[in-house]
Amino acid sequence: MSSQDKVSWPIVTERLRIRPSEETDAAAFQAYRRLPEVAEWLPRLSEDLTSVEERFRDEEFRTRTLVVERDGQMVGDLYLSVSDCWAQAEVQDQAPQQAEIGWALSPEHQGQGLALEAVRALVDRCFAELGLHRVYATCFSDNTGSWRLMEKLGMRRESHAIKDSLHRDRGWLDGYTYALLAEEWAPETTSRPSP
Repeated sequence: MSSQDKVSWPIVTERLRIRPSEETDAAAFQAYRRLPEVAEWLPRLSEDLTSVEERFRDEEFRTRTLVVERDGQMVGDLYLSVSDCWAQAEVQDQAPQQAEIGWALSPEHQGQGLALEAVRALVDRCFAELGLHRVYATCFSDNTGSWRLMEKLGMRRESHAIKDSLHRDRGWLDGYTYALLAEEWAPETTSRPSP
């Protein structure tokens, strides 16, 4: 059973609808992710539609990729990768899980608080429905928009690694890791189950 199977879909917020991705989402995904201002900070380029369509045929990729819609139009995506927390062998079966999260938003929909709304709803589901212990995200230190969003969510900076991240154009950059524990989460009323 994947983590997606444990969540009540779609997640509906005041302005957004979040759902699991489908193969037919490839073109809309590629349309904004290929733009230089979006691709700048992403771990993988999406310039070629054929290769993006190939990724969307991979069930594991689709399991980690969520679609963010506004008024029926795809405006962004979320990344959710659930994994086991590290634990010593004697208590490994008692260790809860954690998730790495990420996001990308079409430039025409940025600056309106939509990314914060979507990520807040995802974090809420991570703790409320998936029962996760910890949620974390990483970014290049130069990606100010990303780490500011993490701080708005109440995530704390757990690490500042020096030149640990190789950027395709900028060379070696510092990297940040932010995290939030379930007991630290203070959900707001930005997500509600769909009827």
